[in-house]
Amino acid sequence: MHIGLIGLGKMGGNMRTRLRNNGIEVTGYARTKDVSDVESIEALVAALPSPKIVWVMVPHGKPTDDVIDELEKYLTPGDLIIEGGNSRFSEDIRHAEQLAPKGIGYLDCGVSGGVWGLQNGYGLMVGGDSALVEKAMPIFDALRPEGERAEGFVHVGDVGAGHYAKMVHNGIEYAMMQAFAEGYELLEKKEIIKDVHGTFAAWQRGTVVRSWLLDLLVLALEEDPNLSQIKGYVEDSGEGRWTVEEGIANAVPMPAITASLFARFTSRQDDSPAMKAVAALRNQFGGHAVKKAE
Repeated sequence: MHIGLIGLGKMGGNMRTRLRNNGIEVTGYARTKDVSDVESIEALVAALPSPKIVWVMVPHGKPTDDVIDELEKYLTPGDLIIEGGNSRFSEDIRHAEQLAPKGIGYLDCGVSGGVWGLQNGYGLMVGGDSALVEKAMPIFDALRPEGERAEGFVHVGDVGAGHYAKMVHNGIEYAMMQAFAEGYELLEKKEIIKDVHGTFAAWQRGTVVRSWLLDLLVLALEEDPNLSQIKGYVEDSGEGRWTVEEGIANAVPMPAITASLFARFTSRQDDSPAMKAVAALRNQFGGHAVKKAE
């Protein structure tokens, strides 16, 4: 099989390598010329055999829209686009409707695995027509972890379902990371705790909180025991917000995921206005001491 891959960043570049290592021929395109195999998207499409399959791995929003708009110019009926970035599921539905009159197939694929995917394989969540999923299965098998397919790949449902599942996956991830982070801070603050790193390391086998995220926290603490080399500022990629919005839209209570999202917003404030208000209120009703601004 020979496919095109647009977007060769931290994820896309490693995916190209993993695909090639597993027998899939890949022609890649990126705006960064020193990593791109061709000069343009048009040249990428021209290099592929028909029916053509192009995997899109660029940031969600306008970058994805622009790539799909350009691919629409060059692809023909029977060709297939797989959108593997972090698009919102509603955007997938729009893209599929845009391409359908041209006879161009569309699958959305939520991809999890980060920079470790090259070594470990990627967890894949796919939405779209069953026949198109079957057509692309050699690609999914090359990317997913070794072992049982069902433990690293799922055809979730119709178009949009793959990215919806990935959105919920990332919402859960937000909450799990926040729980580990709060536990870390409490352990750090308590004087009787002498080995924070060792505590987390001891949880890696046999405990109910063992997980890959725990393993990664242990690794981070090995590299920087007091996390002194980084600032406590955390961005969000969008999927945590979308998960909370979907919880509201479907009347599903999500207190843990919602709190973890808001905690990220707090991290971006050097001196939280909300906490200033809380401090002022405590001073007003109870005479509690406040710290003067520096």
